[in-house]
Amino acid sequence: MAILSEDRIKLNATADSKEDAIKKCGALLVETGCVEAGYVDGMLAREQTMSTYLGNGVSIPHGQFDNREQILSTGISVLQLSEGVEWEDGEKAYLIIGIAAQKDEHVAVLANLAEAIEDEDVTQELITTTDKAVILSYLNKENEAV
Repeated sequence: MAILSEDRIKLNATADSKEDAIKKCGALLVETGCVEAGYVDGMLAREQTMSTYLGNGVSIPHGQFDNREQILSTGISVLQLSEGVEWEDGEKAYLIIGIAAQKDEHVAVLANLAEAIEDEDVTQELITTTDKAVILSYLNKENEAV
């Protein structure tokens, strides 16, 4: 299975808080067999020690080093929040990208993400699209070779 697949993308979702968003993003990883349920606690703990907010409405929550044994296979999940959720210092996150990586397989997706969020038009498209294929096309490009 690809690192990012349609079953790990939730469009037009809602979240009551940053913690709720992380739990929902983590649940996509649990439900698709990427991680054990305890990994989500690691994602929440990581956020307490260092913010995963990148800017431009994007955050990349992930577990801590101690949670690596709870990763069953590398995977990335995407939670699109049309209303956003306050992440830090008044900044809102609209695109939450959960990461569970056993090795470095996720690096290509992160490189694609970094490139995409540099372009505000692309970021807006990812935040507002109603088509999972749009997210897949930006984040999975050239990823099959990884």
